[in-house]
Amino acid sequence: MTPASTGRSRPLDDAFLRAGSSSFTEFVSAYRPELLPSARRLPSGATIEAPHGTTIVSLLFDGGVVMAGDRRATMGNIIANRDMEKVFAADEYSVVGIAGTAGLAIELVRLYQVELEHYEKIEGAIMSLEGKANRLASMIRGNLGLAMQGLAVVPTYAGFDLESATGRIYSYDVTGGCYVEGGHHSTGSGSVFARGSLKKLWRPGLEEQQAVSVAVEALYDAADDDSATGGPDVGRQIWPTVAVVDHAGVRFVPQDVLEGHVQQVIAARRDNPGGAR
Repeated sequence: MTPASTGRSRPLDDAFLRAGSSSFTEFVSAYRPELLPSARRLPSGATIEAPHGTTIVSLLFDGGVVMAGDRRATMGNIIANRDMEKVFAADEYSVVGIAGTAGLAIELVRLYQVELEHYEKIEGAIMSLEGKANRLASMIRGNLGLAMQGLAVVPTYAGFDLESATGRIYSYDVTGGCYVEGGHHSTGSGSVFARGSLKKLWRPGLEEQQAVSVAVEALYDAADDDSATGGPDVGRQIWPTVAVVDHAGVRFVPQDVLEGHVQQVIAARRDNPGGAR
């Protein structure tokens, strides 16, 4: 009779009983490496047409950081998804926004969420914001093999630094390079247009609601010139995903509040589509 048939649970493998590091990814890589995204390989010469997430913007405000993402995923010239979520809470005090191969990016984010939770349970403390940013860099670096085959994941990470009581933004390259950004940053196919908008609208000392409005307008500008970035869909009531991180933690801006910001942008652009002030 098996343990399952007798109603008794199976004993844990020795791997679960040995002392190890506080990294969940390191544990899985030693115990069941085939479960990690980085362990998968495409057949030689194979290509995959997979949905891609696009534009993410982040900006600092007085007391924290805002991250926003559009909702469109594309597959070549096809809109694969109109209401995809691209901004996720990594833990209580940080968020991560995905750009690149959508399915792989979401899987990496979920693994990263477990990684941070595992660390807290093992160490009994929250990892520093810089430590969390570097841990994400190592996970991106592990995906380099798939990135070289066209399945790249390049997220943006942002959070509230409990030690300095300020917001911080981190960007990455496909090799896992991790860089601290200044007042704002954008990534994805519409990032060039979003960056121009952020340069025009952002300034030090913004209040939270001002920062949310700037993020929404930057995505609006990106969608105006980049077909892969989805603008606000008034007919379907699809608005960007916007997260705010400050001393109280992560919270997502409600849909009705976002609708108000979108309507303000649309009204301001009605007689001045270019948005120059």
